[in-house]
Amino acid sequence: MHQVKNIPTDRLPDLLRAMPKAELHIHIEGSLEPEMIFSLAKRNALTLPYASVDELRRAYAFTNLQSFLDIYYAGASVLLTEQDFYDLASAYIAKTAIDNVAVCEIFFDPQTHTDRGVSMATVINGLHRACVEAEIKHGISASLIMCFLRHLSEEAAFETLEAAMPFRDKIIGIGLDSGEVGNPPEKFAKVFAKCRELGLHLVAHAGEEGPPAYVWTALDLLKVERIDHGVQSSKDALLMARLKKDRIPLTVCPLSNLKLCVFKDLRDHNLPQLLDAGLCAMVNSDDPSYFGGYMNDNFLQTFAATGMTAQHAYQLAHNSFEASFLDASAKRLHIDKLNAVFETF
Repeated sequence: MHQVKNIPTDRLPDLLRAMPKAELHIHIEGSLEPEMIFSLAKRNALTLPYASVDELRRAYAFTNLQSFLDIYYAGASVLLTEQDFYDLASAYIAKTAIDNVAVCEIFFDPQTHTDRGVSMATVINGLHRACVEAEIKHGISASLIMCFLRHLSEEAAFETLEAAMPFRDKIIGIGLDSGEVGNPPEKFAKVFAKCRELGLHLVAHAGEEGPPAYVWTALDLLKVERIDHGVQSSKDALLMARLKKDRIPLTVCPLSNLKLCVFKDLRDHNLPQLLDAGLCAMVNSDDPSYFGGYMNDNFLQTFAATGMTAQHAYQLAHNSFEASFLDASAKRLHIDKLNAVFETF
């Protein structure tokens, strides 16, 4: 790994803001800010169970993943038209541009919408239009990863995959999210095998609240290329060795882990341990509207809490480009830009 020169602690926040980075774990529905929820509700003539933006924000006191998901799905109910999905993704991309995010591979949950009667075309076309504009407006490479909801059946996942096939050219990969505990990866082995045949990239949430065993099965049965979260992996030495040897990326989300009580204090987060063990870990925002911050918020707060260094910052940014689904030449260009930024500090 490229060695970086010592950078004074007081300059570290500026470096974290300035360095280019990739975001590989972002749920677009989780970037739906309360102000936009009320705006879209008004546009679509919907009544919300909250009287104001402030009342809705006060409801963001989560005790675990499920308590978050209950509000997450309620918020998504305001998304009805292609313009709604376009506006949602455009707002997220504009925020990432400010944070110097150069690449974003965006998760979306079509079942959250199709189960409400919103068509697959409405969802994908709206999101994809914003991704195309990201390159033109901001120079950001933005692409879509379609996630299956793991609390639903594999049969429902197959139906979702079939509905998405007319839009295959607008999706780069498949993911697995929603409530982890009680919904192990093997539940979706057949549909992931089908997605692999179709040439789609494969990722899955594992080892956030679920045990290290879920990470093993995501790798061995689903044959995923990246593990989303994966922080419970540190409890299994053999798994840590496997992740290091195979350079399996872990898309870690520090503020999400804090907000959902995976870690009681950000000072206790194991991201430095994962990096120092040689794993390909990186920082992401997960559901930034709900968890208190976008990319740079995650970097700044985590570094302030854990005492990580400029070398860690470089590793995290380098890992994010390495783990992306860009081709090798595009990765090299981004890493060259990363190196150039570090040279100026």
